Amino acid sequence: MLKSAVTVAAAVGLALVLVPAAHADGPTVGSDGCRGSMLSVTVCAADGDGSSGSSGSSGGKPAAAAPAASGGDSKPTDKCSYDLVDPPPPAGHGAWKGHDPDDGAVYKVQCDSGRGGVVFVPAGQDGPAAPTIDPELVARRAAASMRLEGPKVASPRAAGTYIVGMPMWLWATPSTSTFGPATASATAGGVTVTATAKVTRVRWAMGDGTTVTCHGPGTPYAKSRGGAPSPDCGHLYERPSYAKPGGRYQGTATATWTVTWTAPALNDGGTFTETRATEFTAAVHEVQVVN
Repeated sequence: MLKSAVTVAAAVGLALVLVPAAHADGPTVGSDGCRGSMLSVTVCAADGDGSSGSSGSSGGKPAAAAPAASGGDSKPTDKCSYDLVDPPPPAGHGAWKGHDPDDGAVYKVQCDSGRGGVVFVPAGQDGPAAPTIDPELVARRAAASMRLEGPKVASPRAAGTYIVGMPMWLWATPSTSTFGPATASATAGGVTVTATAKVTRVRWAMGDGTTVTCHGPGTPYAKSRGGAPSPDCGHLYERPSYAKPGGRYQGTATATWTVTWTAPALNDGGTFTETRATEFTAAVHEVQVVN
């Protein structure tokens, strides 16, 4: 998402690292499909407390690298490449944002976070400014602080023995760290994002070549249910596990965490997913009938 790729770096407390690239031929955004030479400049936005240096290029030449800011998180939060469109789009093209070609220049933008598009840079400004902090990257930092875990598998039990042809009930013991909801906030460059994570599905790879997808932790088995199948999350093994390593099926329960985030100051929000997995085993035997 590219809400405003050209912002004032000092307003969001960004540290800049400029990496000039060599001239290269590539497509422009001109409506006539023309191609031409582009000047490429890479701008990294990081959450830092220091002041920024030069933020782009001037006179068709890459700017010198700016010193990194001291303090703060040294891990970049986004990295964007700006390609000067040369020759520029024709007058009236949407890339000019209502300006005339004499008012400035147009840059094509592509960021590691997936943001992209074109930006207009007014004449007299020293090239593209630092990109805004991507709130989704801040949300991912918040999610990382939650220490989300894989399912706590309750069934199948490692100590249990299961029977071929008998319904197996699959379930996990829910908790905040294994099923949610879990909430955390993170701040970078003056942008605070709150994220809430919860498991929306669990994919059970049963070790026999089949998978079962459940949209909850599953229902715990009760003896009163006899041989009935699980109402929401179950499996039936058709072959014994004797030939498997250790005489057991080797399975994996993978939880998909859906993270919903909001950045009130930017009137922005969205979702993304992460996965966490837990391994399990199941010993499955045949019932021996004696006549």
